[in-house]
Amino acid sequence: MEPLLIYKALSNETRHQILHWLKNPAKHFEVQCHIPEDVDFKIGVCVGDIQAKAGMAQSVISGYLLTMQKAGLLESERVGQWTYYRRNEKIIRQFTEYVQNEL
Repeated sequence: MEPLLIYKALSNETRHQILHWLKNPAKHFEVQCHIPEDVDFKIGVCVGDIQAKAGMAQSVISGYLLTMQKAGLLESERVGQWTYYRRNEKIIRQFTEYVQNEL
């Protein structure tokens, strides 16, 4: 875990909002149409759905997601031609412990 990369990723309001949405994807997104229903949000949320909710260009959202993934906050999974993102809860827990203990 690299705390400075996480701070940088969280310094952008939209990236922060994406992380919030992915905390409870069933509340913020429609059922993912390119994956089996029984899998639902376990593999994450499609980039296109995140882009539509954010109301920004897909290239911008893809860049934001990559920044968050490099910081360790997100994991991705490719299914066919679609990429799905989900929170990396292990790293998020480590970061919150770091903030609690070190700051």
